[in-house]
Amino acid sequence: MTGTRAAGPLLLGVRHHGPGSARAVRAALDTANPRAVLIEGPPEGDALLPLAADEEMRPPVALLAHAVDDPGRAAFWPFAEFSPEWVAIRWALARDVPVRFIDLPAAHSLAMEADEASQEEPDARPVPVDPIRVLAETAGYDDPERWWEDVVEHRVPGSGEAAGPLAAFAALGEAMTALREAYGDGGHPRDAVREAYMRIQLRTAAKEFGDAFAVVCGAWHVPALRTRTTLTADRALLKGLPKAKAELTWVPWTHRRLARHSGYGAGIESPGWYEHLFAAPDRPIERWMTKVAGLLRDEDRFVSSAHAIEAVRLAETLAAMRGRPLAGLSETTDAIRAVMGEGSDVPLALVHDRLVVGTTLGEVPDTAPAVPLQRDLTRLQRTLRLKPEADEREIELDLRKDTDASRSRLLHRIRLLGIAWGEPATGRGSTGTFRESWRLSWEPELYVRVAEAGVWGTTVLSAATARAESDALAATALAQVTALAEHCLLADLPDALPVVMRALADRAALDTDVGHLADALPALARTLRYGDVRATDTTALGEVAAGLAERICVGLPPACTGLDADGAEALRRQVDGVHTAIGLLAGAVPSSADGLRARWRAVLHKLTVRDTVAGVIRGRAARLLLDDGHLDQDAAARLMGLALSPGTPPADAAAWIEGFVGGAAGGGMLLVHDERLLALVDSWLTGVPADTFTDVLPLLRRTFSAYEPGVRRTLGDLVRRGPAPAGATGAGSPSGAGATAPGFGPVLDAARADAVVPVLRLLLGLDERPATPTAPGTPAHHDDPHLGETA
Repeated sequence: MTGTRAAGPLLLGVRHHGPGSARAVRAALDTANPRAVLIEGPPEGDALLPLAADEEMRPPVALLAHAVDDPGRAAFWPFAEFSPEWVAIRWALARDVPVRFIDLPAAHSLAMEADEASQEEPDARPVPVDPIRVLAETAGYDDPERWWEDVVEHRVPGSGEAAGPLAAFAALGEAMTALREAYGDGGHPRDAVREAYMRIQLRTAAKEFGDAFAVVCGAWHVPALRTRTTLTADRALLKGLPKAKAELTWVPWTHRRLARHSGYGAGIESPGWYEHLFAAPDRPIERWMTKVAGLLRDEDRFVSSAHAIEAVRLAETLAAMRGRPLAGLSETTDAIRAVMGEGSDVPLALVHDRLVVGTTLGEVPDTAPAVPLQRDLTRLQRTLRLKPEADEREIELDLRKDTDASRSRLLHRIRLLGIAWGEPATGRGSTGTFRESWRLSWEPELYVRVAEAGVWGTTVLSAATARAESDALAATALAQVTALAEHCLLADLPDALPVVMRALADRAALDTDVGHLADALPALARTLRYGDVRATDTTALGEVAAGLAERICVGLPPACTGLDADGAEALRRQVDGVHTAIGLLAGAVPSSADGLRARWRAVLHKLTVRDTVAGVIRGRAARLLLDDGHLDQDAAARLMGLALSPGTPPADAAAWIEGFVGGAAGGGMLLVHDERLLALVDSWLTGVPADTFTDVLPLLRRTFSAYEPGVRRTLGDLVRRGPAPAGATGAGSPSGAGATAPGFGPVLDAARADAVVPVLRLLLGLDERPATPTAPGTPAHHDDPHLGETA
C-alpha cells in the first residue's frame, strides 16, 4: 500500500535526489519499522550495499555497471546524501535490517540499451513525459521545480498532519496513478519490463517477510507495483531479454553530474541547494545567506552581516508576496542579486557554480571493487599526491625534481590511454623543456575510461606500453607515428619505443608526400629536446629526423607551386613548423647542424624569388629570412616592391603581405617594436597611387584585422604621429631606420638613469636605506654585480 499499512508492503514513491522525499522516507521508516527494505537499483549491487555504511564512504557516489566484454557500455546509479534511496539504505544498515535492490539487472539493461541504440533512430524514440511538470501545470505553476519545492521540499514531515508522515506518499501515489491512466508508460517503453521484474521481487520478499517490508522507488512506478498481475504474465515480459556479463562497483560522483540527466534519468538543477535544505537543522534561509556571504567575502567582495540580514528579510518578503510557504531558490537568488550583488548578475554566476550546484566530489573506501588498472592508478595518485578533484585546476611541474617528473610521466601515460584527466596547458613560467603545465579535472566518466583501458594491462605502465605498441602497428600516416614517438618519450615508455621506431622508419621510407613529411618533422624535433631532461637516448630519432629534413629541403620548392588559397595556407603553416623544427634539430644533431641550416636557408631564398610559388609562402619565406638576419632590409624592400607592384593581382599581393606580417607569426607586435618592418609597410603604403588604393584596401583589412585591438591602436598612433625629428636614432618609428619612437630621447641621459639605482638597491635588499642620489648631471659608475655598470 502507499501511505497506510492496511494491507501489502509499504510503497514509498519518491523523487530521486529530493531532500523532502528523503526526510519523508526516513520518517516513514521510523514509523513503520519494516523487517526489510527494497530499493530501486540493480540487484548485482546487493553485495556492495554494506560499503554504504563504511566511514570512508562519502556521497555523492554512484554504482557503476559496465559490460565486461565492452567496458564502454556503462551505466551509473548516483546517490547523494539527500537521495531517498541512500537514506533508506543507511537506515537499514544502521538497524541490521535486510536491504536489497529490486530493479532490472544491469546485465539486461546494458544489453537492451546497446540493442536499442543500434536499432532505433534517435528521432524515432518517444518523447518521455515529465510527471513533475504535468502535475505542476495542473496546479497552475509554470515552473515544476517551484511547485515541487512548495508541496514537498518546504514541508516538515508530520507537522500538523493527522495521517502522519505517510500522507504525502499516499497523495503522490494517487497523483501518479492518474498520470499512468492518462499517459500509459509515458514514453518509457522499457518500464513495463522493469516493473515486471520488480513485481517478481516483491512476491519473493512477501514469502520471506510477509507484508512487513518497505519499497523505495520512483513515484512513477508505484501504480505499476500496486497492479495485480500473474507471475506467468510478468515472466512472459522478461522472456528472451538480451544479456551481457556486467561488473559493478562504487565510484565517486559529483554535484555537477547530479545536475545532469543521467543514471536514474532524474537530473536536478540545484544539488547544492538541495543538500543544504536536507542538512540544515533549522533556519535554512539564514544559513544559506551566511554561506553566500562567506563565499563572496572570500572573493574579495564587500559583504557585511547587514547584507546577509537584509537579504534574508527580502527573501522572506518575496516568498510572502508570491504566496509560497517558505522562501525558495528563486527568492533567495533575487534577494542576493538585489542586496549582495547590488543588482548585478556577476556574483550570481559564482554563487550558482559553487553553492547552488556545488563542486563536491564524493569518496569511496579502498575496499570497493575495482579493476586492477584503477587500483594501480589510485596508488600512484596517492604516492605522487595528485588527488583527483572535480574542480579544474592548473599545476606547474619542474621536471628536474623527481616527484614532478613522476607526475609528468603518469599524466602522459594515462593521456595516451585515453583517460582525459589532464591536458597540457600554456604555463606562466618557463617555456623550456624543464617545465610543464597541466590543467586537471576529474570527471566520474573517467572511471569508465579506466575500465576500458584495463584491456591493455593491469598497471598504468604496462597498459600504456601495450597501447603505444598497438597504435604504432595500426598507424597509417607518418605524422601519427611521429606524434606517438613524442608521446612515448614524454611518458617514458622505453619498451614501446623500439616498436614505434621501427614503424617510424618504415613509414618514413615509403612516404614521398612533402606535406606528410612536413607534418611529421615538428613532432620529431620536439621529441629530441627531451633527451637531456628525461635521460632518454634519442640518437635513432635524430637520424630519422635529419633524413626527413633533407627530403623536405629537396621536395618543398616544387610542392609550393600550383596551389589554391587553402592549399597555400596549409603549406605556409607547414613551412613555419619545418623552420622551427630545423632550428631544434640543429641543436639536437650537432653533426649535421651547419649543413642543415644552410640547405634550409637556400630553400627559403629559392621560395622568395620564384613567381610560381604561392604569394603567402613567398612572403613567409622572406619574413623568416629577415627574422634570422639572412635577408637585409634593402633586399626585403625589393621583394616587397616586386610583390606589391601594380602588375601583381590584388589576391597575390594580399597573400604576400599576409605571409610577411600577418597570421600567427605575431606580425602586429613586430610592426610595433621593429622599425624595419614598420618602415617597409609604411613606405609601400605611402607610395600606393590614389587610383589603386581601393584595390589595396581589402588586403590591408585582411591582414590588420587579425591583430589585437591594442596592437592596431598602437600602430595607428605611430603612423598618426608621423616621422621623428631628423637625426634622431632609435626604433619603432614609421619613418624608417635612424628614427626615434615618440617619447624616447636621441641619447642616453645618464643622470636620469642613475637616479633609479638607489631604489633598485633597496628593492634588491642591497641597502637597508636608500643611498644618496647622484647629483643631476654627474655621471656615476656602479660595480655592483646585481646591477651591472651604468655610464
